[in-house]
Parts: sequence; structure tokens; C-alpha cells
Amino acid sequence: MITAERGEGALTRHGIEEYVSDCVILLDNQVKNRITTRQLRVIKYRGSSHGANEYPFLIDDQGVSVLPVTSLGLQHKATSERISSGIARLDSMLGGKGYYRASSILVSGTAGTGKSSVAAHFVDAACRRGERCLYLATEESPEQVSRNTRSIGIDLGRWMKKGLLHFDATRPTFHGLEMHLLRIHKVVNEFTPRAVVVDPFSNFLTLGDDLEVKSMLTRLIDFFKSRQITALFTSLTHGGEALEQTEVGVSSLMDVWLLLRDIESGGERTRGLYVLKARGMAHSNQIREFLINDRGIELLDVYLGPEGVLTGAARAAQEAKEKAERLLREQDIQRKRRDLERKRQALEAQIAFMRAQFEAEAEELKKKIEQQTRAEDVLEEDRSEMARLRKAHVSPDEDEVRNGKKRKNGGAKAEYEASR
Repeated sequence: MITAERGEGALTRHGIEEYVSDCVILLDNQVKNRITTRQLRVIKYRGSSHGANEYPFLIDDQGVSVLPVTSLGLQHKATSERISSGIARLDSMLGGKGYYRASSILVSGTAGTGKSSVAAHFVDAACRRGERCLYLATEESPEQVSRNTRSIGIDLGRWMKKGLLHFDATRPTFHGLEMHLLRIHKVVNEFTPRAVVVDPFSNFLTLGDDLEVKSMLTRLIDFFKSRQITALFTSLTHGGEALEQTEVGVSSLMDVWLLLRDIESGGERTRGLYVLKARGMAHSNQIREFLINDRGIELLDVYLGPEGVLTGAARAAQEAKEKAERLLREQDIQRKRRDLERKRQALEAQIAFMRAQFEAEAEELKKKIEQQTRAEDVLEEDRSEMARLRKAHVSPDEDEVRNGKKRKNGGAKAEYEASR
């Protein structure tokens, strides 16, 4: 076997050594943008199939590490298991269950929209499930990230103490793209996480052209999927550009894409979130306003005003206006109810008065009827008495009846006279 190195004084290519050797390995040290990367390539290896691509290799305190990162295929498994995003209302927007296990999630937005806060919720949820999480920070130290997340009620420090969270913080300019990829492979193999955060991956844009960066990220995503690792990537976009695209075009590689944006209205800026894509699941198409406070990210209900969706101060003003209008309507209803009650009471009083008046008049008429009836009886008695005085012929029986009737009418007459 011959190991060849490029450079002055080294074995030259196509020399006799290559023809007589069974295995030839070429080592190279490439420098691009003042960043060096060690490369290894197997030129020939008789009697065996071997990879012919260039592979970056790392020399550290554990020796030499070489990974065939360019030979990953699309044979990873797809699971139906769902895991929480750490934000309950965001899970509801994602079909009510959150992300798929081993999926790739992209969170993009301009500066200050809350990308790292979304990532912190994801990390906290994974550690709460007892899963290991790897946080690949490219612009902040672990202590700075931990301090910042405490301001939104998330304590990442306790997960670090329990060994569930591991930070790997490295500036992108410290290594080349391939070396970063190799380092991530090595850290993942050592820590064996179930979830990974790359915050932000857009910093790798400075290490190569778009094609090189996309190639590196493609292999990184495939590596995570092959290990059944759920990976969340944050990406910084610039204002004034089309927000619904990434700078290196990796959105097609992502299973879920969350877009965070600033919404300017009424002289203020509020934050909004919507799901741009979510493969394999029904998801919300609404732009949801959210707040970042000491309890973390709080998604608000969609509020529709007369002119569409309202946010921030415009929403508060419209809510206050509608509350005042609702109070006026309630007061008007109460006033009408009181008027109705007063009318009912007046009507009942009028009905009671008329009933009393009717009963009094009925009693008076009843007395008059009785008096008239007694007067008729007295008149009849007087007629009978007058007929008797005129010596009208009557039989003894009739005379007895008349005498009885006379006695009766005499009592009625006395009663009549008394009543008069």
C-alpha cells in the first residue's frame, strides 16, 4: 500500500509506484477562504470495491476519523410516531399531535422573530420526555443560550446537569463544510441523541457557494433521518426579500416549515407564525399572532375585525370598542326588561282593580234582583187578597191553599217592608 501526499517532494501521481501497488490512498490538505480541510481519497484498491469520492478526515486525541459521508442513500424508515413541539397550540396547528419522529423541521424568519425561542421549546419538550438532545450552536455560547431561555421560563441548565442536553458551540469559520459535517457525525455517534437543533444553519453560507452548502446540508439531513433523529434547523432570512424561500434552497428537504414574520400595523410591529408546509399531516393555514413572555411563546386566537385579521394595538383597540358596544347593548336590554316589567305590573294592577270593581257591581245587582223578586211575591199576595175581598167563589180546598199562601206572603211582605 502506498500513501501519497500532494505537494513538493511527495510521490507524484502516475509514477511507477502507483502501478506496482495494490492500494493507493491520496491525502490532501485543501485551503479555501483561509479554512483548511483534510481530504482522503482511495485511488485504487485491487480486488475490492471501494469508494472513489473524497472524504474529509479528522485527526484529534482519539486518532483519525473518516466517514463516507457522500454515500448516504434514501433508505431511512418513516415512522408514524408524533412528538410535541413544546408549544401546545402549535401542536394543534400541526394536526393536533406535533411533528413526526425523525422528521426535519425548518424555522425561518428575520432577526428577532423568535426562532431560537421555538427551538428552546423543542429542546425542553424532548428533555421532558427523557430523550437526549444535541444543541449545535453556531453563534452563541451555551451559557448565553441558557441565560436567554430563562427569560422565557425555560431552564435548559437543569437538563445539562442531568446529562440530557449537550451543547456543541462552534463558529462556522473554525472548520470547512466537510469538517463540520464530520464533527457532527462524531458528536452524534458519541452522544446518541434523539433530537438535534442547529441554530442557525444559515451561518454555514459563508463557507462555500450555494451548491456546496446545499450538498452538506442534504447529507446532514439524510444522516439524521438514518439515525431516526428529529432535527430542527433555524434559518435567518433578511427583510425585503421573499420570505417563502431559503437562501440555499433546502426547503424541499424539510418535512415541516414554520415561517415567523414581523407584522407592521398601526405604527407597531407584532410577531406572526404560520405553517408553510407539513408533509403527511393536516395543518392550519392561518397566520397566528404570538407573544413571547416569561411563560414562553403564547399563540393567540385569530381575531377578525371589520377589515380582516387584527394584531397588536389595533386588535386591543377593536376589542375595547366591541366591549363598549356590547356593554351598551346589554344596558339597553336591561332597560327594556325593566320597562316590560313595569308594564306588566301596571297591567296586573289594572286587572285587579277591574276585578274588584266587577265584584262590587255584581254584589249590588244581586241584592237588587233579590229585592225585585220579593216585590213580585208581595204583589201576587195583594192580588189574591183583593180577589178574596171581592167574594170570588172558591172551593174549600182552594180557600185553604189561599190561606196558606197568604200566611207565606204575609211573611214575605213583612220582610219586604223591613227591607224598604
